[in-house]
Amino acid sequence: MRISSSLQKPPSPSQQIDAKIQHLNDWRGETLARVRALIRQALPDVVEAVKWRGVPVWEKAGIICTGETYKAVVKLTFPKGAALDDPSRLFNASLEGNTRRAIDIHEGEALDEDAFKTLIREAAARNASSASGSKAKSGRR
Repeated sequence: MRISSSLQKPPSPSQQIDAKIQHLNDWRGETLARVRALIRQALPDVVEAVKWRGVPVWEKAGIICTGETYKAVVKLTFPKGAALDDPSRLFNASLEGNTRRAIDIHEGEALDEDAFKTLIREAAARNASSASGSKAKSGRR
């Protein structure tokens, strides 16, 4: 007995990210896969999503970062990056904005993995503190 394709569940966000990495089939896919592994190491309970026409997104109490792929760069955008401490100076793009910051990784470039995992944890902590702060404010009269 065959199951109709209309009854099959759509792919999960994690499966969609797997497919994107496989489809890239070059250094960008390898880089995105490595970054994804680092994010999962830093935050085992991170939630994966896919938004804005296929952009991988990692969330915990809000968006931590996105993983966009372009011809010459893998761009990791942190929506609240300007508020994060970055002593290792990982942020190298979108530096002029008031709130967001990004890390552009070009072919052959290495990423300081420990510093990146620290940044991921800090972004999640910032989201959690922002979420708890807004809940406290909304409870006041």
